[in-house]
Amino acid sequence: QVQVVESGGGLVQAGGSLRLSCVASGDTFHSYIMGWFRQAPGKEREFVAAIDWNGARTLYSDSVKGRFTVSRDNGKSAMYLQMNNLEPEDTAVYYCNSGPYYKDLDYFQSTKFDSWGQGTQVTVSS
Repeated sequence: QVQVVESGGGLVQAGGSLRLSCVASGDTFHSYIMGWFRQAPGKEREFVAAIDWNGARTLYSDSVKGRFTVSRDNGKSAMYLQMNNLEPEDTAVYYCNSGPYYKDLDYFQSTKFDSWGQGTQVTVSS
């Protein structure tokens, strides 16, 4: 796994937008597929979105499909999550994580990760 730092969270009204960033250390970012997860209070962490090593393929959970867009910039060792039309149900701490470049994106839905960053809080008010 690559070391990551998440940022960009905040408080927004329902219907608003936020852009989250996940920046990785080192110069091997292009060797990893990347994924976004979130954990709401009292709930288990859940998969949100994933992107392959060069951005050609993406995967979304049904709950965010059509509202969220994942992207990456390998030159900046960064992944982004553009979140539009936010809903109160999107309130959670958002995390990112990594996987080997040769894995399919469903890797993030079937793998139990041991290491996480500090996450970034997203709060959507109604």
